[in-house]
Amino acid sequence: MTDLDQNTEQLIFRAARKVFTLKGYNGARMQEIADEAGINKALLHYYFRNKDKLFEGVFGDVLKTLFPGLTNILTADLPLFEKIPLFVCQYIDILTNNPEIAGFVLYELRLNPQRLVGNMRDIGIDMNLIRSQIESEVAAGIIRPVKPEHLIANLISMTIFPFIARPVLMSVAGMDEVHYTKFIEERKRIVPETIIQSLKPIQ
Repeated sequence: MTDLDQNTEQLIFRAARKVFTLKGYNGARMQEIADEAGINKALLHYYFRNKDKLFEGVFGDVLKTLFPGLTNILTADLPLFEKIPLFVCQYIDILTNNPEIAGFVLYELRLNPQRLVGNMRDIGIDMNLIRSQIESEVAAGIIRPVKPEHLIANLISMTIFPFIARPVLMSVAGMDEVHYTKFIEERKRIVPETIIQSLKPIQ
């Protein structure tokens, strides 16, 4: 592939990511992507023959933005109570820098959950490693008994909700951009504290 071809593919890919994350698979049109890239539709189809192929590439790229770093934290050789703040802080930073991807992934997950499952396997997310650590720390009396699925659901939902519900949250709470930014920074402390406190054994 020539440098020109590579540059054109990257141009199309960036345009496709912008259009797909804003409108989803069903709402996006190939003509819109061509317009966003500043090329004609025939050239777009030369590089990406169909919408499905282009979307799969974009969706996989978005998941790689979200998950690999988080997976490294969850599978690191660290106590669970150290992993939780690291996970939450990194997740919040990722979503702050890529605010459009939270709603995009959740919307596409509802329409086609198997697409997410397949991509997560490719990324290398192994729930067995996380499950093993939780079971070990439960057995050692470090944390209360908890299903790994609930812990992961709590971590993700408590972190992602303020980004999904941002307009409603800002309106109901009367927050402007400055206050919302401060609120998100506070979540880096509050979410881990809340989850860790819920996991500590009852004295």
